[in-house]
Amino acid sequence: MNPRSTHVNASFHRPIGAALALIISAALNTGCQSTPRADVDAAQSAAEAAGLSAPIEFIAVGPDGGPLDEPSAPGGTLTLAEALKRAVTTDPGLQAAMARVRIALADADQSRLLPNPVLNVVLRWGPGKPQIEASLAQDFVQALQIPRRSSAADNRLRQAAADAVTVAIDVASEVQERYATAQAAAELVPLLRDRMVLLERLAAVAKSRLDAGEGTRSDLATLQAQRVELQVEIDQSVLSEQEERLRLARLIGEPSSAASWTLDAWTAPGTDLQPESRWVDSALLHRPEIQAIAWKLRALGDDEAIVRLLPWEGASVGVDAQRDDKWFAGPSVSTPLPIFDMGQAKRARVTAEQLEARHELTLARRKIVEDVRVAYQTMTASNANLARIRGELIPLQQQRRTLAEDAYRAGQSDVTALFLAEQDLRLTQAKAIEVERQAATAFVRLQRAVGGPGVAVPLLTSPSSPTASQPAPASGSASASPLSALPASPYR
Repeated sequence: MNPRSTHVNASFHRPIGAALALIISAALNTGCQSTPRADVDAAQSAAEAAGLSAPIEFIAVGPDGGPLDEPSAPGGTLTLAEALKRAVTTDPGLQAAMARVRIALADADQSRLLPNPVLNVVLRWGPGKPQIEASLAQDFVQALQIPRRSSAADNRLRQAAADAVTVAIDVASEVQERYATAQAAAELVPLLRDRMVLLERLAAVAKSRLDAGEGTRSDLATLQAQRVELQVEIDQSVLSEQEERLRLARLIGEPSSAASWTLDAWTAPGTDLQPESRWVDSALLHRPEIQAIAWKLRALGDDEAIVRLLPWEGASVGVDAQRDDKWFAGPSVSTPLPIFDMGQAKRARVTAEQLEARHELTLARRKIVEDVRVAYQTMTASNANLARIRGELIPLQQQRRTLAEDAYRAGQSDVTALFLAEQDLRLTQAKAIEVERQAATAFVRLQRAVGGPGVAVPLLTSPSSPTASQPAPASGSASASPLSALPASPYR
Protein backbone atom coordinates (compact mmCIF):
# COMPACT_ATOMS: atom_id res chain seq x y z
CA MET A 1 0.00 0.00 0.00
CA ASN A 2 1.20 3.51 -0.73
CA PRO A 3 2.48 5.13 2.51
CA ARG A 4 1.27 8.52 1.36
CA SER A 5 -2.18 7.12 0.75
CA THR A 6 -2.18 5.63 4.20
CA HIS A 7 -1.21 8.98 5.69
CA VAL A 8 -3.94 10.78 3.79
CA ASN A 9 -6.59 8.32 4.82
CA ALA A 10 -5.50 8.50 8.42
CA SER A 11 -5.51 12.27 8.39
CA PHE A 12 -8.93 12.14 6.80
CA HIS A 13 -10.46 9.75 9.36
CA ARG A 14 -9.14 11.61 12.40
CA PRO A 15 -11.08 14.88 11.85
CA ILE A 16 -14.16 13.01 10.71
CA GLY A 17 -14.08 10.73 13.75
CA ALA A 18 -13.49 13.60 16.14
CA ALA A 19 -16.26 15.72 14.67
CA LEU A 20 -18.67 12.78 14.55
CA ALA A 21 -17.89 11.90 18.15
CA LEU A 22 -18.53 15.51 19.16
CA ILE A 23 -21.91 15.55 17.36
CA ILE A 24 -23.02 12.25 18.83
CA SER A 25 -21.89 13.27 22.31
CA ALA A 26 -23.84 16.52 22.16
CA ALA A 27 -26.95 14.79 20.85
CA LEU A 28 -26.76 12.06 23.48
CA ASN A 29 -26.27 14.62 26.22
CA THR A 30 -29.35 16.49 25.06
CA GLY A 31 -31.42 13.33 24.72
CA CYS A 32 -30.49 12.10 28.18
CA GLN A 33 -31.98 15.24 29.70
CA SER A 34 -35.50 13.97 28.94
CA THR A 35 -37.41 12.58 31.88
CA PRO A 36 -38.34 8.88 32.11
CA ARG A 37 -41.58 7.96 30.43
CA ALA A 38 -44.73 8.43 32.53
CA ASP A 39 -45.77 5.35 34.48
CA VAL A 40 -49.46 5.07 33.56
CA ASP A 41 -51.54 2.01 34.49
CA ALA A 42 -54.73 2.69 32.58
CA ALA A 43 -55.96 -0.91 32.94
CA GLN A 44 -55.92 -0.77 36.74
CA SER A 45 -57.24 2.79 36.98
CA ALA A 46 -60.17 2.05 34.65
CA ALA A 47 -61.01 -1.14 36.54
CA GLU A 48 -61.02 0.61 39.91
CA ALA A 49 -63.13 3.47 38.56
CA ALA A 50 -65.70 0.94 37.34
CA GLY A 51 -65.72 -0.89 40.66
CA LEU A 52 -63.53 -3.87 39.77
CA SER A 53 -60.46 -5.07 41.64
CA ALA A 54 -58.52 -6.82 38.86
CA PRO A 55 -56.99 -4.82 35.99
CA ILE A 56 -58.79 -4.87 32.66
CA GLU A 57 -57.07 -7.22 30.26
CA PHE A 58 -56.32 -5.85 26.81
CA ILE A 59 -57.77 -8.20 24.19
CA ALA A 60 -55.95 -8.64 20.89
CA VAL A 61 -58.37 -9.54 18.09
CA GLY A 62 -57.90 -10.76 14.54
CA PRO A 63 -58.42 -8.82 11.31
CA ASP A 64 -62.17 -9.52 11.43
CA GLY A 65 -62.58 -8.19 14.96
CA GLY A 66 -63.70 -10.07 18.05
CA PRO A 67 -66.46 -12.68 18.34
CA LEU A 68 -70.05 -11.53 18.05
CA ASP A 69 -71.02 -13.29 21.29
CA GLU A 70 -68.95 -14.01 24.36
CA PRO A 71 -69.50 -17.30 26.26
CA SER A 72 -72.89 -17.33 27.98
CA ALA A 73 -73.26 -16.70 31.68
CA PRO A 74 -73.23 -20.05 33.55
CA GLY A 75 -76.30 -21.29 35.39
CA GLY A 76 -78.78 -18.97 33.72
CA THR A 77 -78.35 -16.41 36.53
CA LEU A 78 -76.94 -12.94 35.97
CA THR A 79 -76.13 -10.94 39.08
CA LEU A 80 -75.32 -7.25 38.93
CA ALA A 81 -71.69 -7.89 39.91
CA GLU A 82 -71.31 -10.46 37.13
CA ALA A 83 -73.00 -8.19 34.58
CA LEU A 84 -70.72 -5.32 35.56
CA LYS A 85 -67.59 -7.45 35.31
CA ARG A 86 -68.53 -8.99 31.96
CA ALA A 87 -69.47 -5.62 30.46
CA VAL A 88 -66.35 -3.76 31.54
CA THR A 89 -63.92 -6.53 30.60
CA THR A 90 -65.42 -7.25 27.16
CA ASP A 91 -66.74 -3.88 25.96
CA PRO A 92 -65.25 -3.11 22.50
CA GLY A 93 -65.42 0.62 23.10
CA LEU A 94 -63.30 0.31 26.24
CA GLN A 95 -60.89 -2.02 24.44
CA ALA A 96 -60.55 0.61 21.70
CA ALA A 97 -59.78 3.21 24.38
CA MET A 98 -57.13 0.88 25.81
CA ALA A 99 -55.66 0.56 22.31
CA ARG A 100 -55.48 4.35 22.10
CA VAL A 101 -53.51 4.30 25.35
CA ARG A 102 -51.06 1.91 23.69
CA ILE A 103 -50.80 4.25 20.72
CA ALA A 104 -49.97 7.13 23.07
CA LEU A 105 -47.47 4.88 24.85
CA ALA A 106 -45.70 4.16 21.59
CA ASP A 107 -45.65 7.88 20.78
CA ALA A 108 -44.10 8.58 24.18
CA ASP A 109 -41.36 6.02 23.53
CA GLN A 110 -40.79 7.39 20.03
CA SER A 111 -40.42 10.94 21.34
CA ARG A 112 -37.36 9.88 23.36
CA LEU A 113 -35.42 8.48 20.41
CA LEU A 114 -32.63 10.54 18.90
CA PRO A 115 -33.00 11.36 15.20
CA ASN A 116 -30.86 9.20 12.94
CA PRO A 117 -27.79 10.89 11.45
CA VAL A 118 -27.89 11.37 7.69
CA LEU A 119 -25.04 10.04 5.55
CA ASN A 120 -24.75 11.48 2.03
CA VAL A 121 -22.24 10.12 -0.54
CA VAL A 122 -21.71 11.56 -4.03
CA LEU A 123 -19.47 9.86 -6.61
CA ARG A 124 -18.58 11.68 -9.86
CA TRP A 125 -16.70 10.35 -12.94
CA GLY A 126 -14.95 12.53 -15.48
CA PRO A 127 -11.49 13.46 -16.70
CA GLY A 128 -8.92 12.40 -14.18
CA LYS A 129 -9.60 10.56 -11.02
CA PRO A 130 -13.17 9.99 -9.76
CA GLN A 131 -14.34 12.63 -7.32
CA ILE A 132 -15.94 11.58 -4.02
CA GLU A 133 -17.96 13.76 -1.71
CA ALA A 134 -19.24 12.49 1.61
CA SER A 135 -21.10 14.20 4.44
CA LEU A 136 -22.47 13.10 7.78
CA ALA A 137 -25.06 15.37 9.43
CA GLN A 138 -27.10 15.29 12.61
CA ASP A 139 -30.34 17.25 13.18
CA PHE A 140 -29.42 18.97 16.43
CA VAL A 141 -32.59 21.10 16.73
CA GLN A 142 -34.74 18.00 16.90
CA ALA A 143 -32.37 16.60 19.52
CA LEU A 144 -32.74 19.79 21.55
CA GLN A 145 -36.53 19.36 21.44
CA ILE A 146 -36.48 15.84 22.92
CA PRO A 147 -37.22 16.91 26.53
CA ARG A 148 -40.23 18.98 25.49
CA ARG A 149 -41.46 16.46 22.93
CA SER A 150 -41.27 13.65 25.47
CA SER A 151 -43.07 15.76 28.06
CA ALA A 152 -45.87 16.53 25.59
CA ALA A 153 -46.13 12.85 24.65
CA ASP A 154 -46.30 11.87 28.33
CA ASN A 155 -49.09 14.34 28.95
CA ARG A 156 -51.04 12.99 25.97
CA LEU A 157 -50.46 9.49 27.33
CA ARG A 158 -52.02 10.56 30.62
CA GLN A 159 -54.87 12.17 28.67
CA ALA A 160 -55.52 8.89 26.81
CA ALA A 161 -55.53 7.02 30.13
CA ALA A 162 -58.07 9.48 31.58
CA ASP A 163 -60.22 9.01 28.46
CA ALA A 164 -60.11 5.24 29.03
CA VAL A 165 -61.30 5.75 32.61
CA THR A 166 -64.17 7.86 31.27
CA VAL A 167 -65.23 5.05 28.94
CA ALA A 168 -65.03 2.52 31.78
CA ILE A 169 -67.33 4.44 34.11
CA ASP A 170 -69.72 5.12 31.22
CA VAL A 171 -70.00 1.37 30.60
CA ALA A 172 -70.46 0.64 34.30
CA SER A 173 -73.14 3.31 34.62
CA GLU A 174 -75.09 2.04 31.61
CA VAL A 175 -75.00 -1.55 32.90
CA GLN A 176 -76.30 -0.49 36.30
CA GLU A 177 -79.10 1.56 34.77
CA ARG A 178 -80.20 -1.22 32.41
CA TYR A 179 -80.05 -3.80 35.15
CA ALA A 180 -82.11 -1.70 37.58
CA THR A 181 -84.69 -0.88 34.90
CA ALA A 182 -85.05 -4.54 33.96
CA GLN A 183 -85.47 -5.44 37.64
CA ALA A 184 -88.14 -2.81 38.15
CA ALA A 185 -90.03 -3.91 35.03
CA ALA A 186 -89.90 -7.54 36.14
CA GLU A 187 -91.29 -6.54 39.54
CA LEU A 188 -94.00 -4.35 38.05
CA VAL A 189 -95.52 -6.89 35.64
CA PRO A 190 -96.92 -9.24 38.34
CA LEU A 191 -98.59 -6.32 40.09
CA LEU A 192 -100.20 -5.21 36.83
CA ARG A 193 -101.45 -8.72 36.18
CA ASP A 194 -102.93 -8.87 39.67
CA ARG A 195 -104.74 -5.65 38.87
CA MET A 196 -106.02 -7.27 35.67
CA VAL A 197 -107.48 -10.15 37.71
CA LEU A 198 -109.23 -7.66 39.97
CA LEU A 199 -110.62 -5.71 37.00
CA GLU A 200 -111.95 -8.90 35.46
CA ARG A 201 -113.70 -9.70 38.73
CA LEU A 202 -115.11 -6.20 38.90
CA ALA A 203 -116.33 -6.50 35.31
CA ALA A 204 -117.94 -9.86 36.12
CA VAL A 205 -119.73 -8.37 39.12
CA ALA A 206 -120.90 -5.39 37.07
CA LYS A 207 -122.26 -7.71 34.39
CA SER A 208 -124.07 -9.81 36.98
CA ARG A 209 -125.65 -6.72 38.46
CA LEU A 210 -126.62 -5.51 35.00
CA ASP A 211 -128.21 -8.87 34.21
CA ALA A 212 -130.08 -8.67 37.50
CA GLY A 213 -131.33 -5.19 36.64
CA GLU A 214 -129.41 -3.56 39.49
CA GLY A 215 -126.44 -2.10 37.60
CA THR A 216 -125.90 0.17 34.65
CA ARG A 217 -124.34 -0.42 31.27
CA SER A 218 -122.11 2.62 31.84
CA ASP A 219 -120.39 0.93 34.81
CA LEU A 220 -119.73 -2.19 32.76
CA ALA A 221 -118.36 -0.19 29.79
CA THR A 222 -116.10 1.82 32.10
CA LEU A 223 -114.62 -1.33 33.63
CA GLN A 224 -114.13 -2.94 30.24
CA ALA A 225 -112.32 0.16 28.97
CA GLN A 226 -110.09 0.13 32.06
CA ARG A 227 -109.35 -3.52 31.39
CA VAL A 228 -108.19 -2.77 27.84
CA GLU A 229 -106.06 0.16 29.05
CA LEU A 230 -104.46 -2.03 31.68
CA GLN A 231 -103.71 -4.73 29.12
CA VAL A 232 -101.91 -2.13 27.00
CA GLU A 233 -99.92 -1.09 30.08
CA ILE A 234 -99.00 -4.72 30.80
CA ASP A 235 -97.83 -5.25 27.23
CA GLN A 236 -95.74 -2.09 27.40
CA SER A 237 -94.13 -3.20 30.67
CA VAL A 238 -93.33 -6.63 29.26
CA LEU A 239 -91.84 -5.03 26.17
CA SER A 240 -89.84 -2.60 28.32
CA GLU A 241 -88.37 -5.45 30.33
CA GLN A 242 -87.46 -7.35 27.17
CA GLU A 243 -85.86 -4.26 25.63
CA GLU A 244 -83.76 -3.66 28.73
CA ARG A 245 -82.70 -7.31 28.78
CA LEU A 246 -81.65 -7.13 25.12
CA ARG A 247 -79.66 -3.97 25.77
CA LEU A 248 -78.09 -5.63 28.78
CA ALA A 249 -77.24 -8.65 26.60
CA ARG A 250 -75.35 -6.39 24.21
CA LEU A 251 -73.51 -4.71 27.06
CA ILE A 252 -72.24 -8.00 28.52
CA GLY A 253 -71.19 -9.23 25.08
CA GLU A 254 -74.10 -11.56 24.28
CA PRO A 255 -76.23 -9.66 21.73
CA SER A 256 -77.61 -12.89 20.22
CA SER A 257 -78.60 -14.55 23.49
CA ALA A 258 -82.18 -15.13 24.63
CA ALA A 259 -81.57 -12.72 27.54
CA SER A 260 -83.69 -14.92 29.80
CA TRP A 261 -81.39 -14.91 32.79
CA THR A 262 -82.66 -14.78 36.35
CA LEU A 263 -81.81 -11.34 37.74
CA ASP A 264 -81.36 -10.29 41.34
CA ALA A 265 -84.72 -9.69 43.00
CA TRP A 266 -85.70 -6.04 43.16
CA THR A 267 -85.26 -3.94 46.29
CA ALA A 268 -85.43 -0.17 46.49
CA PRO A 269 -82.11 1.65 47.02
CA GLY A 270 -82.08 3.55 50.28
CA THR A 271 -79.16 5.85 51.01
CA ASP A 272 -78.00 8.59 53.33
CA LEU A 273 -75.88 11.12 51.50
CA GLN A 274 -73.48 13.83 52.53
CA PRO A 275 -74.35 17.42 51.55
CA GLU A 276 -74.57 18.28 47.89
CA SER A 277 -71.53 20.57 48.04
CA ARG A 278 -69.30 17.64 49.08
CA TRP A 279 -70.42 15.69 46.03
CA VAL A 280 -69.77 18.65 43.75
CA ASP A 281 -66.29 19.22 45.19
CA SER A 282 -65.42 15.54 44.86
CA ALA A 283 -66.66 15.44 41.27
CA LEU A 284 -64.58 18.46 40.28
CA LEU A 285 -61.56 16.74 41.80
CA HIS A 286 -62.00 13.21 40.47
CA ARG A 287 -63.87 13.33 37.17
CA PRO A 288 -61.56 11.91 34.47
CA GLU A 289 -62.97 14.32 31.89
CA ILE A 290 -61.44 17.25 33.79
CA GLN A 291 -58.17 15.38 34.23
CA ALA A 292 -58.02 14.65 30.50
CA ILE A 293 -58.44 18.32 29.61
CA ALA A 294 -55.84 19.31 32.21
CA TRP A 295 -53.30 16.93 30.66
CA LYS A 296 -54.21 18.26 27.22
CA LEU A 297 -53.45 21.80 28.40
CA ARG A 298 -50.06 20.72 29.75
CA ALA A 299 -49.25 19.02 26.45
CA LEU A 300 -50.17 22.20 24.60
CA GLY A 301 -47.85 24.12 26.90
CA ASP A 302 -45.04 21.85 25.76
CA ASP A 303 -46.09 22.39 22.15
CA GLU A 304 -45.87 26.13 22.72
CA ALA A 305 -42.27 25.77 23.88
CA ILE A 306 -41.41 23.57 20.89
CA VAL A 307 -42.82 26.14 18.47
CA ARG A 308 -40.15 28.65 19.55
CA LEU A 309 -37.55 26.59 17.68
CA LEU A 310 -39.77 26.07 14.65
CA PRO A 311 -37.94 28.59 12.38
CA TRP A 312 -34.74 26.61 12.90
CA GLU A 313 -36.29 23.19 12.50
CA GLY A 314 -34.19 21.03 10.20
CA ALA A 315 -30.91 22.69 11.15
CA SER A 316 -28.06 20.19 11.33
CA VAL A 317 -24.33 20.01 11.98
CA GLY A 318 -21.96 17.49 10.49
CA VAL A 319 -18.78 16.75 8.64
CA ASP A 320 -18.20 17.15 4.88
CA ALA A 321 -15.35 15.40 3.07
CA GLN A 322 -14.19 15.63 -0.56
CA ARG A 323 -11.50 13.84 -2.46
CA ASP A 324 -9.99 15.17 -5.66
CA ASP A 325 -6.31 14.48 -5.69
CA LYS A 326 -6.28 14.70 -1.94
CA TRP A 327 -8.81 14.41 0.84
CA PHE A 328 -10.31 17.54 2.33
CA ALA A 329 -12.63 17.42 5.37
CA GLY A 330 -14.21 19.89 7.76
CA PRO A 331 -17.30 20.70 9.79
CA SER A 332 -20.51 21.90 8.17
CA VAL A 333 -23.66 23.59 9.32
CA SER A 334 -26.98 23.52 7.51
CA THR A 335 -29.75 25.78 8.71
CA PRO A 336 -32.92 27.27 7.28
CA LEU A 337 -33.15 31.03 6.92
CA PRO A 338 -36.24 32.30 8.76
CA ILE A 339 -37.32 34.78 6.12
CA PHE A 340 -40.84 33.72 5.16
CA ASP A 341 -41.91 31.39 7.97
CA MET A 342 -41.08 32.71 11.42
CA GLY A 343 -43.41 30.24 13.12
CA GLN A 344 -46.12 32.84 13.68
CA ALA A 345 -48.90 30.71 12.17
CA LYS A 346 -47.95 27.68 14.27
CA ARG A 347 -47.78 29.82 17.41
CA ALA A 348 -51.20 31.24 16.64
CA ARG A 349 -52.59 27.74 16.16
CA VAL A 350 -51.19 26.51 19.48
CA THR A 351 -52.55 29.60 21.24
CA ALA A 352 -55.99 28.98 19.73
CA GLU A 353 -55.83 25.32 20.79
CA GLN A 354 -54.99 26.40 24.33
CA LEU A 355 -57.93 28.79 24.39
CA GLU A 356 -60.19 26.05 23.04
CA ALA A 357 -59.04 23.64 25.77
CA ARG A 358 -59.56 26.26 28.48
CA HIS A 359 -63.11 26.87 27.30
CA GLU A 360 -63.67 23.10 27.16
CA LEU A 361 -62.44 22.90 30.76
CA THR A 362 -64.92 25.57 31.84
CA LEU A 363 -67.73 23.81 29.96
CA ALA A 364 -66.81 20.44 31.47
CA ARG A 365 -66.73 21.85 35.01
CA ARG A 366 -70.12 23.52 34.57
CA LYS A 367 -71.60 20.34 33.07
CA ILE A 368 -70.23 18.25 35.93
CA VAL A 369 -71.78 20.55 38.52
CA GLU A 370 -75.09 20.28 36.66
CA ASP A 371 -74.89 16.48 36.46
CA VAL A 372 -74.18 16.13 40.18
CA ARG A 373 -76.86 18.56 41.27
CA VAL A 374 -79.56 17.13 39.00
CA ALA A 375 -78.82 13.55 40.09
CA TYR A 376 -78.60 14.57 43.75
CA GLN A 377 -81.88 16.50 43.70
CA THR A 378 -83.63 13.72 41.77
CA MET A 379 -82.49 11.11 44.24
CA THR A 380 -83.39 13.24 47.24
CA ALA A 381 -86.86 13.98 45.87
CA SER A 382 -87.41 10.34 44.89
CA ASN A 383 -86.43 9.15 48.35
CA ALA A 384 -88.78 11.69 49.92
CA ASN A 385 -91.66 10.57 47.69
CA LEU A 386 -90.84 6.94 48.38
CA ALA A 387 -90.89 7.55 52.12
CA ARG A 388 -94.25 9.30 51.76
CA ILE A 389 -95.69 6.43 49.74
CA ARG A 390 -94.39 3.81 52.14
CA GLY A 391 -95.13 5.66 55.36
CA GLU A 392 -98.47 7.26 54.49
CA LEU A 393 -100.10 6.24 51.23
CA ILE A 394 -99.68 2.46 51.40
CA PRO A 395 -100.84 2.24 55.05
CA LEU A 396 -103.89 4.36 54.16
CA GLN A 397 -104.70 2.14 51.19
CA GLN A 398 -104.27 -0.96 53.35
CA GLN A 399 -106.58 0.56 55.95
CA ARG A 400 -109.13 1.39 53.26
CA ARG A 401 -108.99 -2.17 51.97
CA THR A 402 -109.45 -3.55 55.49
CA LEU A 403 -112.47 -1.31 56.09
CA ALA A 404 -113.97 -2.31 52.74
CA GLU A 405 -113.50 -5.99 53.57
CA ASP A 406 -115.06 -5.56 57.00
CA ALA A 407 -118.05 -3.74 55.46
CA TYR A 408 -118.44 -6.48 52.87
CA ARG A 409 -118.32 -9.24 55.48
CA ALA A 410 -120.87 -7.35 57.57
CA GLY A 411 -123.19 -7.07 54.59
CA GLN A 412 -122.99 -3.28 54.55
CA SER A 413 -121.60 -3.03 51.00
CA ASP A 414 -121.15 -5.17 47.94
CA VAL A 415 -117.92 -6.68 46.69
CA THR A 416 -117.30 -3.83 44.25
CA ALA A 417 -116.01 -1.50 46.97
CA LEU A 418 -113.64 -4.22 48.16
CA PHE A 419 -112.33 -4.84 44.66
CA LEU A 420 -111.79 -1.13 44.07
CA ALA A 421 -109.89 -0.75 47.36
CA GLU A 422 -107.72 -3.74 46.47
CA GLN A 423 -107.00 -2.34 43.01
CA ASP A 424 -106.02 1.06 44.40
CA LEU A 425 -103.65 -0.67 46.82
CA ARG A 426 -101.97 -2.53 43.94
CA LEU A 427 -101.81 0.71 41.94
CA THR A 428 -100.03 2.41 44.84
CA GLN A 429 -97.56 -0.47 45.12
CA ALA A 430 -96.83 -0.16 41.41
CA LYS A 431 -96.28 3.57 41.88
CA ALA A 432 -93.81 2.79 44.67
CA ILE A 433 -91.81 0.53 42.34
CA GLU A 434 -91.66 3.28 39.72
CA VAL A 435 -90.38 5.80 42.29
CA GLU A 436 -87.87 3.20 43.52
CA ARG A 437 -86.62 2.82 39.96
CA GLN A 438 -86.23 6.59 39.66
CA ALA A 439 -84.20 6.64 42.89
CA ALA A 440 -82.00 3.76 41.69
CA THR A 441 -81.37 5.46 38.35
CA ALA A 442 -80.59 8.75 40.08
CA PHE A 443 -78.10 7.02 42.37
CA VAL A 444 -76.36 5.37 39.41
CA ARG A 445 -76.13 8.73 37.65
CA LEU A 446 -74.88 10.38 40.83
CA GLN A 447 -72.08 7.82 41.01
CA ARG A 448 -71.25 8.50 37.38
CA ALA A 449 -71.37 12.25 37.93
CA VAL A 450 -68.91 12.11 40.81
CA GLY A 451 -66.40 9.92 38.96
CA GLY A 452 -67.35 6.31 39.62
CA PRO A 453 -68.46 3.99 42.45
CA GLY A 454 -65.09 4.17 44.22
CA VAL A 455 -65.37 7.94 44.54
CA ALA A 456 -68.99 7.76 45.71
CA VAL A 457 -68.46 5.31 48.59
CA PRO A 458 -66.74 7.79 50.97
CA LEU A 459 -69.55 10.29 50.37
CA LEU A 460 -72.18 8.01 51.94
CA THR A 461 -72.62 9.22 55.50
CA SER A 462 -73.75 5.85 56.81
CA PRO A 463 -73.50 2.16 55.85
CA SER A 464 -77.16 2.34 54.81
CA SER A 465 -76.71 2.70 51.08
CA PRO A 466 -77.72 0.98 47.86
CA THR A 467 -74.48 -0.97 48.06
CA ALA A 468 -74.96 -2.16 51.63
CA SER A 469 -78.52 -1.88 52.95
CA GLN A 470 -81.54 -4.06 52.38
CA PRO A 471 -84.60 -1.89 53.11
CA ALA A 472 -88.05 -3.43 53.09
CA PRO A 473 -89.63 -2.89 49.67
CA ALA A 474 -93.13 -1.58 49.25
CA SER A 475 -93.92 -4.30 46.76
CA GLY A 476 -93.37 -7.12 49.21
CA SER A 477 -90.26 -8.68 47.62
CA ALA A 478 -87.24 -9.29 49.87
CA SER A 479 -83.71 -9.68 48.59
CA ALA A 480 -80.54 -7.74 47.97
CA SER A 481 -80.70 -4.23 46.57
CA PRO A 482 -80.25 -3.97 42.79
CA LEU A 483 -77.03 -2.08 43.53
CA SER A 484 -75.91 -4.17 46.50
CA ALA A 485 -73.76 -6.48 44.39
CA LEU A 486 -71.69 -3.58 43.09
CA PRO A 487 -68.10 -3.95 44.37
CA ALA A 488 -66.59 -0.76 45.68
CA SER A 489 -62.91 0.06 45.15
CA PRO A 490 -60.99 3.28 45.71
CA TYR A 491 -60.49 5.29 42.55
CA ARG A 492 -57.02 6.46 41.79
